[in-house]
Amino acid sequence: MTIYEEVARLGRAGESCALCTIVKTAGSTPGKTTMKMLVRADGTFLGTVGGGCLEAEVLEAALAAIGDELPRTLAFALNERDYPDSGLLCGGRLEIFVEPIVEPRLVLFGGGHVSAAIARLARGIGFHVTVADDRAEFADSARHPDAHETRCAPFADLARAIAPAAGHYLIACTRGHDQDGEVLQALHGAGCRPRYLGMIGSRAKKVQLFEKLRAAGVDSAFLAQVQTPMGLPIGARSHEEIAVSVAAELILVRRGAEPLAPQARPGSGAR
Repeated sequence: MTIYEEVARLGRAGESCALCTIVKTAGSTPGKTTMKMLVRADGTFLGTVGGGCLEAEVLEAALAAIGDELPRTLAFALNERDYPDSGLLCGGRLEIFVEPIVEPRLVLFGGGHVSAAIARLARGIGFHVTVADDRAEFADSARHPDAHETRCAPFADLARAIAPAAGHYLIACTRGHDQDGEVLQALHGAGCRPRYLGMIGSRAKKVQLFEKLRAAGVDSAFLAQVQTPMGLPIGARSHEEIAVSVAAELILVRRGAEPLAPQARPGSGAR
């Protein structure tokens, strides 16, 4: 399999990667211009930029680029002074461009009005959107034309199927407290590591549901990452306004912006 075939495969699977390319060399170097290494989000890689300790540094930078979605250029001087334990004596210099290839994935658990409004905005700001529901009529592409895909199955099964893909943006926005709880409990049980995890509802709902989930074995560290009420505190009331607040929060998380000053959050779509 070539590097570009693997990039295409990872894209179809919704998995992120980073392409590392030697863009400049001077003197004697183990890697030559245009040599490439593709780094997957799990740390495995395909290809090479020269091997050894240099490659280990490139791997670390590639994983960081996948995380923050920012490209970077790395410069190396290959000598014993800079790499005393490497045995490098070639004395050359090279630059490597690290390009993250990331399509952020948003999964909306629940196919109601709020999810439909979020899907419309999220697609427009560059997210690959999946709407998942346990009712076929709510996991319908005709109902959610802005979603890239829809899935129908019991919520716990849907959550367990999504959980292995690290770095997704996940929102529990089902028809009721019990179903939101099913989603969170299944994500926790499957070891999910999301980039963002939001849940619709009020502060009162959060207290009641989290108490129930802790009793069921969901640990506090996992629950601490659940953003609820979800969305930035703009006083949203309608489905469309809630979608704006959530989309803004997704952008904030994705771009690593500084959060707003702490303040009381109104319940987003409280029920």
